[in-house]
Amino acid sequence: MQLTLLKCKLHRACVTHAELSYEGSCAIDEELLALADIREYEQIQIYNVTNGERFTTYAIRAAAGSRVISVNGAAAHKAAPGDRVIICAYAGMSEAQAASFKPRLVYLDEHNRVQRTANAIPAQAA
Repeated sequence: MQLTLLKCKLHRACVTHAELSYEGSCAIDEELLALADIREYEQIQIYNVTNGERFTTYAIRAAAGSRVISVNGAAAHKAAPGDRVIICAYAGMSEAQAASFKPRLVYLDEHNRVQRTANAIPAQAA
């Protein structure tokens, strides 16, 4: 059986640009891409914490150190500068692979600076 698991996420990134006229995608600071292990052109899911929108696009590279998170093309209707978003990528794997897999979780502040990283989400208390 193949399972789909969370591979990585950039948690509460802050949208810096929304470019309707730019070719569709989401530009992400190259350093953040590397830290989260998101590849250029990889499919990503974006969950907009600010307005509740959820959409699929792909990642492209923004300049290293720029802290850019730019939602482009039609998706620019779903996010605005200042919105906080969660950017996730998923991976398919076997049950055996899933048994030992740990995601890369990168937590960001309002300026897209890394606050911490982790490889597990604590159990939610009731």
